[in-house]
Order: sequence, then C-alpha cells, then structure tokens
Amino acid sequence: MSRRSEVPPFVHLHLHTHYSLLDSAIRIPDLGAQVSRLGMSAVAVTDHGNLFGAFQFHKAAIEAGVRPVIGCEVYVASGDHRDRSPVPGRRRPYDHLVLLAENNQGYSNLVNLVSAGYLEGFYHKPRVSKELLAAHSDGLIALSACLSGEVSRLLLSRELQKASEVAETYREIFGQDDFFLEIQDHGMADEEFVREGMVEISENTGIPLVATNDCHFHEREDTFAHKVLIGIGLNRDLEDLQRSYAYNAEFYVKSPAEMYELFADYPGACERTAEIASRCHVRFDTDSLHLPKFKVPDDSNLEAFLAEKAADGLRERLEKGTVRQHPDEDYTRRLETELDTIRKMGFPGYFLVVWDFIRFAREEGIPVGPGRGSAAGSLVSPPSHSLQKRHFIASTWIGSAQYGHFLEV
Repeated sequence: MSRRSEVPPFVHLHLHTHYSLLDSAIRIPDLGAQVSRLGMSAVAVTDHGNLFGAFQFHKAAIEAGVRPVIGCEVYVASGDHRDRSPVPGRRRPYDHLVLLAENNQGYSNLVNLVSAGYLEGFYHKPRVSKELLAAHSDGLIALSACLSGEVSRLLLSRELQKASEVAETYREIFGQDDFFLEIQDHGMADEEFVREGMVEISENTGIPLVATNDCHFHEREDTFAHKVLIGIGLNRDLEDLQRSYAYNAEFYVKSPAEMYELFADYPGACERTAEIASRCHVRFDTDSLHLPKFKVPDDSNLEAFLAEKAADGLRERLEKGTVRQHPDEDYTRRLETELDTIRKMGFPGYFLVVWDFIRFAREEGIPVGPGRGSAAGSLVSPPSHSLQKRHFIASTWIGSAQYGHFLEV
C-alpha cells in the first residue's frame, strides 16, 4: 500500500515560498519532496502578490510526482485599485485574498490580475479591485485568506453582518462553487474568534469552510531562521523584532494528520482541500517557444519593421564609416542573409524587444555595454568589427540558444 493511500486527504492551499520576498523560507526545490514524503498528492503555492515562482514550482512539483496548484495571495483595494488615497481608520489600504487557478484560463486571468496590480494599482502593495476580480474571475477559485482577509478583518471589528455581505459578494464574483471561507489555527486568539464567525457565516450562507495553514517555513525547527528573514526585511534586530514578530512556530508545512487533529471540530474542512486541488489542472506548454510580443505600427509587421530598423542602422554606420572595411554590397547581402535566417526561425519580435530596451537605456543615459555572443556579433545587432572576424547568426545557433539579454546593460 502506498504512503498516500494511508494518509487522509489533505492539500495545503495557502503556502508561501521564497518568492514571497523576505517573508517566507520555503524553498521550491525542496517543497515537492516534502509534501510527497508527508503523503500529500498536491500542493499550492500562493505567494504574496506575484507569480514569480509559478513555472519553477510547476516543473519541480511534477518532477516530485505532486500536482501543482498555482495560486497567488493578492491584495484587494477597498475601492478603485488606482486610487492611492489613504483609507480612513485603516492601517493598510488593502485586504488579502487567495486565488487558485483551476485551469489555463484561470491562470491567464491570474496573470492579468497580478500584472494590473503592479502596473496600475501599486500603493504599498500591488493591489487589485473587486471590479478587476469580476472581470477576470473565470477559471479562478478564491479563498477568504488569513486574518488579513477582508472577511476576517470585519469579523475582528465585530461587524458580522458586513462580513457576511462581503463573503456573499465574493461568491457572486467567483461563482457558487468557487469561493470558500478559510479557517486557520496557529494557536492565536484572534483566529479562534474568526473561526467562530466563519462558521456562523457558513451556516447562514452555505459558503463552505476550508482548513488551511499559512505555511511560511518547512519545519517547526525553521522558526528562528524565518525570524531572521523577517528581521532582514523589516531592518530590525532580533531583540526588537521579538515584540512585533507576527508569526510563531506553527507556520510550517504540517502533515495531514496534524491538520485533521487541529480541525477535528470542523467536518469536511480538511477533506475539501483535496477536492479543490483535484479541480486544478494548469499545464504549461514547454514544447513551444514563447517569446515576448513587440507592438509594431499598424501599417507594418514584425518582419518588415525589423528589416527597416536594421537597414537604418546599417546605413547610419556606413555613413559614419564605422564598418566600412568591405564594399557596401557585402554588408547589404550579409544583412539580408541574417534577416532571412531570423525570419525563418521566428525571431523578429525578440530582436525588436532587445532593440527597444537598449534604445530606451541610451535615451535615458543608462550605460549599455558593447554586447557579446553570436547575436551581438551579427550585423542586425553589431559591435564594430570586420565581417571576417565576427561570429554571425546561424540557424543551428538559433535553434539551440538559451535566450537572455545578449547586450549587457
């Protein structure tokens, strides 16, 4: 009998990795092996406000034989996420909400939400609004989050009716079966009070409860290391941090047996985690090449725009005499050969993206290096050297390259 068949069904759906920067000590390369050893078939990663580790986590989990559940603990603004006004009576202008991608559509929506948080809603944290959530709710499952969630905050303020209304609003946003009330137990008095309120809301609205542990480190013994990490993030020494450390030794990756013992008085709350995880099937396409998209003028296309910019650059260098070591037609033929290779391999957009950020750097007075490697050694992206001595673009090189910034900034 396998280890998993002996373990009651439970999946951690609220977990932070080292990509919750200076907040969590959980290492993605070690996570899959740990949850597999504990007998769990899946695990979620819900880093604070970002998806930085999504691909690495997905790959590592599958290699460990564990289902990856990709999520994010987002920051929800009290109103318009673009409004940077302080919220009267509130220490923080946002609440937490856990989002899990049920499918690739959900992952796409999660990417859109996280991007909007940084590009439009950044105020203390990358925030989204309920309006944005409603516009990008397809394929997402939401959990009410920890004590910093909106429902929990209202319960702690003794506003049960308003907390219930907010829970109903989230259910309307995400759907009848896609919003859950989180209950947690790290031994904190506020959590006990919130659990009682969550039970009452659940009984009145029918919104199901789900048990989570706000995982921030691997083992109980990692508490001190986590405290040091928090101290670095807050720029406080350990003695000073002792008075404001918001965690305790319970924020580790607990076993299913430990979770069932903690939530024995909440039937179904642990089992429900496995049911939610079983619904989540995000898969990344690793067989295709994914390059950033470059927006060209409406009257052009990627290939034509690249050819135009490359021709302009060659003309400028020939006029300055910086590359005039051969007849002009040699350079023109070389450029046409390189552009043809780039077109055949599908890389015009990539070269335009690199051209764009190098152009921006130069315009802003940011020093740009001379470049290195075969791409930088081409006429399309040239340093000053002769045709005989340079490395030029070749189809075999393009097909096997590991792409990065060939021009050093």
